[in-house]
Amino acid sequence: MADQKTLIPVERIERLIVLIRGHKVILDVDLAKLYGVGTKVLNQAVKRNQRRFPADFMFQLNQEEFENLRSQSVTSSRWGGRRTPPFVFTEQGVAMLSSVLNSERAVQVNIEIMRAFVRLRQLLASNAQLARKLELLEKKYDAQFKVVFDAIRQLMTPPEPNKRRIGFLVKERSARYGQRNLH
Repeated sequence: MADQKTLIPVERIERLIVLIRGHKVILDVDLAKLYGVGTKVLNQAVKRNQRRFPADFMFQLNQEEFENLRSQSVTSSRWGGRRTPPFVFTEQGVAMLSSVLNSERAVQVNIEIMRAFVRLRQLLASNAQLARKLELLEKKYDAQFKVVFDAIRQLMTPPEPNKRRIGFLVKERSARYGQRNLH
């Protein structure tokens, strides 16, 4: 089953999962694209079945969260001139969507999304286990290995994004102050 070709690569789905209010969620606009339906169609299907989507399955971003998310987005075309904050779906909400969007594509996409959530959970768990093992080793061995442990810990932390300067850098010769030619 592992060699079966997937509809959407898990890595692509993983890039769509964002952390909001302490929950890993996917935006309605991204889910609509994955399912091959319009965002309005997806949200209408959810509204018709509101009982299936409690607050821990789906919630709407507040204006501040929406502005923050929009400012982090590289391309504004993703939002399409949207005026209202998007709905976001947790893993359970995404699972419920397959029963609301009753199509073969919805079922297949849901399977891939569930795999992405599971893989993300496994990566987070393995990183936490590695940190605990490192801490135990550090306590066990003396200060001579401190440099090694510090280097490993540094490798485990994600790099900070590079902030490129915007604009032009013009190099001009500096003016000579304090000297006058009186010829």
